[in-house]
Amino acid sequence: MNLTDILRPQAVIELTGHTGGEVLAELCAPIAAGSGVERARLTRALVEREGLGSTGIGNGIAIPHARLSIVPGLLASFGRSQEGIDFHSIDGKPAHLFFALFAPEQGAGAYLKMLARMSLIFKSRAVRESVASAPDAAEIYRLIAGEDAMHSLLQPA
Repeated sequence: MNLTDILRPQAVIELTGHTGGEVLAELCAPIAAGSGVERARLTRALVEREGLGSTGIGNGIAIPHARLSIVPGLLASFGRSQEGIDFHSIDGKPAHLFFALFAPEQGAGAYLKMLARMSLIFKSRAVRESVASAPDAAEIYRLIAGEDAMHSLLQPA
């Protein structure tokens, strides 16, 4: 499964929040709109997951994620914070690029593979810098989709 199978262009947003909680709520808005799952419930799930330990993986990236019985399948959004958010990342630096991922409670394999794919896409400094300097959400989606497609080509059949 490719990231673009679950990440829609309208789910790529510019973040305006100044706190982790605000950013999590913003990331949940397009997912709620596209899935019909209540935004507050999605946000609560991410906040609870962050309570177990930060999903800030370093290099300006955070991948908040949660599993909920009420989600119909894998759901994702992406947000960029120009100012950066203290997300208690492992490297102690602010997070600027956020993937949010939700999955049903069953089907851990696809969930874990998607988390790995999100991480892999932003392993490259050049990709992180391109996304950070993109002029708008449409260009961010195009960059992510291109990187996603390239990784699909590199995977064995």
